[in-house]
Amino acid sequence: MKTKTILVVDDEPSMRIALSESLKSCGYKVETSEGGADALGKFQEGKFEVVITDMRMPGIGGMEVLRGIKKVSSGTPVIVMTAYGTVNTAVEAMKEGAADFIMKPFSVDHLESLVKKVVAKKGGKGEGGSGHDSKVCLSQKKMIITRDETMLNLLELLDSVSKSKSSVLIQGESGTGKELVARYIHRHSDRVNKPFVGVNCAAIPGNLLESEMFGHEKGAFTGAARRRLGKFELAAGGTLLLDEISEMDIQLQAKLLRVIQESEVDRLGGGAPVPVDVRIIATTNADLKEYIKEKKFREDLYYRLNVLPVKIPPLRERRGDIVFLCEYFLKKYSRISGTFVPTLSKKCEQILEGSGWPGNVRELENVIERAVLLSGGETILPEHLYLENEGEKSGQPALKPAVSEGVTLKETERRLIFRTLEKVKGNRTRASEILGISVRTIRNKLNEYGKGVEVGG
Repeated sequence: MKTKTILVVDDEPSMRIALSESLKSCGYKVETSEGGADALGKFQEGKFEVVITDMRMPGIGGMEVLRGIKKVSSGTPVIVMTAYGTVNTAVEAMKEGAADFIMKPFSVDHLESLVKKVVAKKGGKGEGGSGHDSKVCLSQKKMIITRDETMLNLLELLDSVSKSKSSVLIQGESGTGKELVARYIHRHSDRVNKPFVGVNCAAIPGNLLESEMFGHEKGAFTGAARRRLGKFELAAGGTLLLDEISEMDIQLQAKLLRVIQESEVDRLGGGAPVPVDVRIIATTNADLKEYIKEKKFREDLYYRLNVLPVKIPPLRERRGDIVFLCEYFLKKYSRISGTFVPTLSKKCEQILEGSGWPGNVRELENVIERAVLLSGGETILPEHLYLENEGEKSGQPALKPAVSEGVTLKETERRLIFRTLEKVKGNRTRASEILGISVRTIRNKLNEYGKGVEVGG
């Protein structure tokens, strides 16, 4: 199936641009019209799967556009949008054949969901099926970017189960995008307008995690100077993400199980339980069944969390996404660094597609960010890539950083560190993130080169 084409009609240029860019980012083709007369003319000439029109426009307004389109093609879905909507206006639009009605201001996610729904009703598969080559889903500046069939099918499945209150267990290797998938579920749920709260079970010491999750009363322990609400209460009505759930202490797992079963929390030092209504999404990169065998994870908690299991495939199993993701990251980091968007050489594409990517999408992003800095906006060449030796882990051929002929590996390392520091204006923390090494390693290397004072950070 071909990509769906949408006609956007609005007399405000800024709104036309915003809607066009948002819908294009979701995989649709978009044409725009600045008024009703132009829209009806374009509709006569071309084939559009969906029309989105503003209600109040000079001359021919949205209601006239709706009627005109329905005369030509009664089966074409028309979404009417307005900032001046009333119940009567909505009822009138629906009576005239509008597929749906949306009030300004609205979120991109809301519009995306609406378009998908009306396309599905018309008989298409929507953006989660084979009708699209790719899917880019917005999430507070974070995106799921894919054209891999397995991932598209997974997202389509999530669309259908997101409105459930059932717990979700997301499993996948580090760097595959487990948190992004969790946010995707939240955005497509009935809780989208309620909080999304996350707690990293691996980052918080066990003796503090209980207070972090369940909260405490003033004086509950030394240093508890005031009452503090826990993550469960902060997520009231919304979604609570328990990131890296496998790292939670086994004793705390028992308390978590009780909270999930009873839908209430006991603050540390509190006298009475507090009712909570949250949807639990847990993530892990560990094999929880093995953890259960080793008595590191409670089996009863596992089954409470694993009502809706989600498995994210590693990047090496979705190789069609590698160059696709690279193109996105090239644009992203060129914009940040203020350089022209470089292109990937064919050799680089071959190298990147042949890598095992033990760090998955996160590792790929770091590699491209580094390459953008080193290339200076020119074509990305193999010497701009710095891939760790990963052959033993991934089963793929080991990849080593490219070096110029006659230059030692130590000298290549020195040049790479200095060039990266130069690009980030001496910020050692930023350079360490790009290079994938610690700040201490950079400091030691600079001391070794005798340049510890010359480069700031």
